[in-house]
Amino acid sequence: MRAMALDVGDARIGVALSDPLFITAQGLKTINCVSIRVDTNEIMEIIREYDVGVIVIGLPLNLSGNDTIQTQKVRDFRTKLENKTRSWGFKVKFDFFDERFTTVMAEDVLIDASVRRKDRKLVVDKMAATIILQSWLDSKADEYKKSSSKTNTNEENHSYKD
Repeated sequence: MRAMALDVGDARIGVALSDPLFITAQGLKTINCVSIRVDTNEIMEIIREYDVGVIVIGLPLNLSGNDTIQTQKVRDFRTKLENKTRSWGFKVKFDFFDERFTTVMAEDVLIDASVRRKDRKLVVDKMAATIILQSWLDSKADEYKKSSSKTNTNEENHSYKD
């Protein structure tokens, strides 16, 4: 099982995945937004292919920590994606993670790596999703692993009793 992070924007969605041990984040791809149906279907295929158990969505707050217009769009996107995962029968947990400064950090990393301006636009969202996911892994993955292992342990114990 893996964690996936999404950096949701109006034009693109950056996607990153964790390793199965929930230690490192790697950028996977950038989805060019077409429609909510097409975009969520593409994400559903990633969930299926990589056995995603938790989706971390970057929450764009303003500097004072308050919601913005984009924050509500991201909340609506999460709701639609949650509904679709349920309708497809996937048991996926969702979490928001503060994404303030992740795009700036991603831009800085790409500039330091001498990536050309036009090429940066193609990968900045994927890089931002990677930063979101690595930050989440560093701060919250242990909580998720503990709750998952308790569930798995209970299921294993139950299966031994049968």
